[in-house]
Amino acid sequence: MDDIRNIVILTGAGISAESGLATFRGPDGLWEGHRVEDVCTPEALERNAALVHRFYDERRARLAEVEPNAAHEALAALDAEWPGELLIVTQNVDDLHERAGVQRLVHMHGELLSVLCAACGKAMRWTHSLPPGSICDGCGGRALRPDIVFFGEMPYQMDLIDDALRQADLFVSVGTSGAVYPAAGFVQTARHVGARTLELNLEPSAGSFYFEESRMGAASVLVPALVRELLA
Repeated sequence: MDDIRNIVILTGAGISAESGLATFRGPDGLWEGHRVEDVCTPEALERNAALVHRFYDERRARLAEVEPNAAHEALAALDAEWPGELLIVTQNVDDLHERAGVQRLVHMHGELLSVLCAACGKAMRWTHSLPPGSICDGCGGRALRPDIVFFGEMPYQMDLIDDALRQADLFVSVGTSGAVYPAAGFVQTARHVGARTLELNLEPSAGSFYFEESRMGAASVLVPALVRELLA
């Protein structure tokens, strides 16, 4: 990989699963015992705000019980040492990348430790529970909601991500299902500009056939190995 300079890495639920966080959607179609449609759509928030707020309160509290694993730490080492351009794009809403030390990071689907005012658009850090009707310290409105990109909403910083993909020499997908767009389409953008494409996953994703190379195994093993290869 001597000719690699610009890298984009996409991480999904699989990288945090080894830290003890549930993947977004289990084999039964549920997320932590709930239908995704009941906790991750604008309609769900309007229909039953108490349930949606309680669900993300529980996910937020769970963060205190888990730690970054070897995959998160390896990406932090890459971030610290890689001399070229690097963007780590995560679909995860946890803070494990940050706690490992990653700085060149985009949370495309939002963050558990942030809340968003639906009235004025202000986002603010939030570490405790968020009862419906909580007051925004920006506008004084009572429209705070979890800062999570629900299904049907536009992911964050898509222009930045697209620019990075179009300049990439290497695109790596780690622990993703390959079924959730627009992230599932990143590999096609990377291939279109001639970047190498590599998938690291426990099993082939829905988009495995788009990748030049797939390596199957635990992220805590595969990611450190890749980082050693890149930094050698």
